Amino acid sequence: MTDTKTPAQLIDERIAELGDWRGEALARVRAVVHAALPEVVEEWKWRGVPTWYAGGGIVCTGESYKAAVKLTFAKGASVPDPAGLFNASLEGNVRRAIDIHEGDAIDEAALSALLRDAAALNGAKKKR
Repeated sequence: MTDTKTPAQLIDERIAELGDWRGEALARVRAVVHAALPEVVEEWKWRGVPTWYAGGGIVCTGESYKAAVKLTFAKGASVPDPAGLFNASLEGNVRRAIDIHEGDAIDEAALSALLRDAAALNGAKKKR
């Protein structure tokens, strides 16, 4: 019964059930999220999407598709991206995403900075 499992347990199960490079990528990204944002809160939303909250709002989600793991930043259009990590959903006014494909390297330092900036933006908007 899923309603008795914590979001962390559900995310662990998703990583395990993927069982391929997507699970490994999601696990690596999750580790970066926790390292960059020690106060992060994990949720399980929309029937199976790992979602990370910090600073009073959604920082990003971690969706898994056949060809990619997609990190969607809720307010990504307002977050500086000097390393150019955002490579998907670039046409919108609010969200931005990073599509990770098989074999892609993850720039953990740049991703950490992006995560911290997204959480700070949430906190700044909350204080207004």
